Amino acid sequence: MIEADFILRTRTSYDAIAVEYDELARDEMDRKPLDRAMAGAFADLVRGRGPVVDVGCGTGNLTRFLHERGVEVFGVDLSPGMLALAGKTLPDVRFVEGSMLDLPVPDSSVVGVAAWYSTIHIPDELLPQALAEFHRVLAPGGYALLAFQVGEEPLHLTDALGHQIDLLFHRRRAEQMARLLRAAGLPTHARLEREPEDERAPQAFLLARKDVTD
Repeated sequence: MIEADFILRTRTSYDAIAVEYDELARDEMDRKPLDRAMAGAFADLVRGRGPVVDVGCGTGNLTRFLHERGVEVFGVDLSPGMLALAGKTLPDVRFVEGSMLDLPVPDSSVVGVAAWYSTIHIPDELLPQALAEFHRVLAPGGYALLAFQVGEEPLHLTDALGHQIDLLFHRRRAEQMARLLRAAGLPTHARLEREPEDERAPQAFLLARKDVTD
């Protein structure tokens, strides 16, 4: 059972490192102006139009960024440990445990889907299912924002931040992700790629849009 196995590994790993991860990543957006520019453009596009879901929200770093900019946002994540910390930071924001393969979100009910370094843990064979979920929950004309590491081979980490973990980070090419998004009914609207800063690999950001007649 590929789906059940990777979900269990991902949940358990992020539960283990939740506190340390939160401390490490809390100011990440402040340090990375290009990342902030893409997230800010997404916020401008969706603000005031309806709810937005931060898929794989973790401890809520992007959720907080969007919330502070007036976006009506809520978060979904596999890890109860990460969600508990997100809820402490943002007590006025709703956080729900769930998987991007079966989002606890009604059809066509959100104007934005953010997947900020969360599709990276989805196996290749299940990625179309996740993107189909993004399409399902997006209202016509809604936007999807994806951030991910660029590369060909996955990275497997068995320890991080002082804990034993079992996480696969799937690196993908921007062109590959754009093709998959297009196949899911979410053609790319904008794209940004940058070289590594404090990361191991280049980073990519894709902004896609569901057709207004879809």
